[in-house]
Amino acid sequence: MCGIAGLCGYRGDAEKNIRRMNERLLHRGPDSGDIWNSPDDMVWLGHRRLSIRDLSSNGSQPMRSKSGKYVIVYNGEIYNTDKLSELLIGKGYVTGFRGTSDTEVLLEAIEYLGISETLKFCKGMFALAVYDLETHELCLARDRIGEKPLYYGFVNGSFVFASEITAIRAIEGFKNRIFEEALNLYFVHGYIPAPYTIYNDIYKLEPGTILRITAPFSYFRPVHEDDDEGKITGVQRSGGEYRFETYYDITEVARKGQENLFKGTADEAADELERLLKEAIKGQLVSDVPIGAFLSAGIDSSTVVSLMQEVAEGKVKTFTIGMEDPKYNEAEIAKEIARHLGTEHTELYITEADAKAVIPKLPAIYGEPFADSSQIPTYLVSKMTREHVTVSLSGDGGDELFCGYRSYESVQRIWNKMKAIPGGVRSGAGKVLQHSRAARRNDVFRDKTRLLQARSPEDLYRIQFEMVPGALNIAREKDMPPYKLSTAEGDKLREVNHDIMLMDMRMYHPDDILVKVDRSGMAVSLESRIPMLDRDVMEFAWSLPLSLLRDKNTGTGKMVLRDVLYRHVPRELVDRPKKGFSIPVAKWLKEKELRQWAEDMISVEKLQREGFLNPEAVTKVWKKFTEEDGQWQPLIWYILMFEQWLSENN
Repeated sequence: MCGIAGLCGYRGDAEKNIRRMNERLLHRGPDSGDIWNSPDDMVWLGHRRLSIRDLSSNGSQPMRSKSGKYVIVYNGEIYNTDKLSELLIGKGYVTGFRGTSDTEVLLEAIEYLGISETLKFCKGMFALAVYDLETHELCLARDRIGEKPLYYGFVNGSFVFASEITAIRAIEGFKNRIFEEALNLYFVHGYIPAPYTIYNDIYKLEPGTILRITAPFSYFRPVHEDDDEGKITGVQRSGGEYRFETYYDITEVARKGQENLFKGTADEAADELERLLKEAIKGQLVSDVPIGAFLSAGIDSSTVVSLMQEVAEGKVKTFTIGMEDPKYNEAEIAKEIARHLGTEHTELYITEADAKAVIPKLPAIYGEPFADSSQIPTYLVSKMTREHVTVSLSGDGGDELFCGYRSYESVQRIWNKMKAIPGGVRSGAGKVLQHSRAARRNDVFRDKTRLLQARSPEDLYRIQFEMVPGALNIAREKDMPPYKLSTAEGDKLREVNHDIMLMDMRMYHPDDILVKVDRSGMAVSLESRIPMLDRDVMEFAWSLPLSLLRDKNTGTGKMVLRDVLYRHVPRELVDRPKKGFSIPVAKWLKEKELRQWAEDMISVEKLQREGFLNPEAVTKVWKKFTEEDGQWQPLIWYILMFEQWLSENN
């Protein structure tokens, strides 16, 4: 795992600024770092290295190909490097390699096979930049699902990119303004979905995408079209060439899987899933440094650890976070699972003081506003884990791939009741109620009237996401930019649950879950690997019919995953109500120290001075939480995380 950065056509001291960018990425690569510049000084590349495979200088970057034509900076891991190297040697493209790093193999493959074909072959997680010294083309690329981040855009007229937005902000004279249109997206979701960021002219490269851009790297602005497909299109603003290319489309993968459903029994599905997961885990155990795994009491991480213990040599090291509050504590059950599996287990109980100590670090960790409150325990478990290992496997992806969220079932149930009423009648009633006296008095009632206007189950799910009470009144009035929480008619699969799972895999998973896992781990120089997101596992998951994913009588999801787990862990250990990987934020915010911090963050004077949020609306949300019904609202945390970010990056 590493950090990458680049400056193209920079007007100023490029060397000084690429080194500044590298310094901001030190936590992603504490072991070594270097820079490279093209002979004409048009392109400067920076790299910070966290040594995982081939710890020698043979794995150092920026790395030049044997022919000298290409140079690469790369962040990630390719798990099937051996097969890729065999392919290159078998075809006579190369006779051997200097070392054993995946970077060298990847670079030579790009030269001989082309970047698109190489990335289609690779199994792994990555964000990379490759520069062709002959054609002067720079290619940026990101892995299939978005495990590794990559930001790009323009600062003072120069094309820039980096693993984290904080590195871009390190460039001298950075003055990109806040992209206020994105604030409504943020206050609805608690994160800013790709391709947008908190800044004008800075973007996230979307998963499964290659961006090709050629000197002189002139300005352009990518936008999300407000169309049915939600594809990226570029709007040319001046000379120069660029092109977006999709080499992996999760929508096409999902559609293909649902058109070619798995025909076997539940036992046969569990057999195949176990085989694929074991193969994925074996590949992800390749490392020259110590490896462990996160373990909660959940189905996903327990399955990964169970199979990891089977294929690994010796005891697996496992790590769990605990809470003193029993409503949030899963550490005791995780310890029982670890004892049953025979892992070498470590746990850490966290307190309000621990959480409070993390809060000031969050703006630097995430670079832009991000408000999934489980970011705090995720950071703390990563920090503890890094004291013992350098790489950790996690169970992320199980809910989205194997129909684990209860919301999937509830949307289907609600829609079944709603669809009996003609759409025109429902929509008309919703619009009338939305402007009624009751709606004016009650934000929750007003927001719920929008449900009546849903045109489909997918639309119902989208509206539920946007129904954070009061969210659309928090920011100054701006249009919400088009984004991808939608399923177009052409994208729809065989049934509702899979449609909604696809919606989550396109946005919530890459823009929330994977951001949280990457930034929390990288903040402490810990590489996280996710076996569920292995290409073959994902493609098999999308071929499973709903009958193998959800029990139609109980509504319980992830049935095929449970069937695999029950082979290794007693059912009674894991068949318990899931408490989630969360912390009692609502309780802590009402207690003296954190309450004072929160009220300082959202004081009317401060909000008026900044000019981004509506002080009256913010005060109303806080008062309702602290003085009236006391109901926890995610919007409170969204507001506080934005204000904390703004205070640190004003």
